[in-house]
Amino acid sequence: MSIIQPLLVLQDIDARIRAAQQEARDIPLRKEQEKKRLTGAKELLVTAQAASKAAQARVDEVELEIKSRRDKITTLRSQQVNLKTNKEFAAMNLEIATIEGQIDALESRQVVAMDAVVPARARVQECEKKLHDDQAVVDGYGKELDARLAVVQAELKQAEADRVEALKDVPPAFAPVYMRLISRRWPPVVALEGSACGGCHLTQPPAVSHTVRRNNSLVICQSCGRILYYA
Repeated sequence: MSIIQPLLVLQDIDARIRAAQQEARDIPLRKEQEKKRLTGAKELLVTAQAASKAAQARVDEVELEIKSRRDKITTLRSQQVNLKTNKEFAAMNLEIATIEGQIDALESRQVVAMDAVVPARARVQECEKKLHDDQAVVDGYGKELDARLAVVQAELKQAEADRVEALKDVPPAFAPVYMRLISRRWPPVVALEGSACGGCHLTQPPAVSHTVRRNNSLVICQSCGRILYYA
C-alpha cells in the first residue's frame, strides 16, 4: 500500500466533513428563503384587506350621510306643525323635497359602493387561502429541512469520529504538512496527471515525477504545494 494512502483516506473523510458542514450551513438559509415566499402572499392579503376596508368605509360614509338627511327631514316635519302661513309651509316642503332628492342620489351611490364590497371581500378570502396554502408548503418543507439537518449533523458527528481514527494511521511527519495545506488548498492531496499536478496542472520536473511514481515518500508540487501521489 502507498504511504500516501492514509492521507487519501483522511482526505475522503475531510471531504465528507466539508460537505456536511456546508449543508448544515445552507439548511437554515434555505429555510429563510422559503419563508420569504410568504412575503408576497402577506403583502397581497394586506392590500386586499385595505381595499375591502376602504370599500366598506365608503358604504358606511354614504349611510351616515343618508341618516343625517333623514334626521333633518324628521326635524323639519316636526317644525311644520308650528308654521303659521301657507308660504312657510310650502317653503319647508320644498326644502324637504330637495333633501329627499339628495337622499335618492346618495342611495344610488350607496348601491354602487355596496357592489364594490362583495368582490373586495372575495379578494380577501382568495388572498387568505393563498397565504394559508403557501404557509402549509413552507411549513412542510421546513420540517423536511429540519429532518435533513438532523441527519447531516449525525453524519458530521460520525465523520469527525472517523477522522480521529484515520489520523492515527497518518505518518507523524505527514500530518503537519497536510493540516497546513487543508486550510489553503482543497484538495490538499492530488494525483499526478502524466507529469502535471492534478491540482494546479503545472508540469513537474522529471525528478519530481519519478519520485511521485515510487509512492514511497512525501512529494510536494513545485507550484501550489499540494501533496502529490501516483494513482
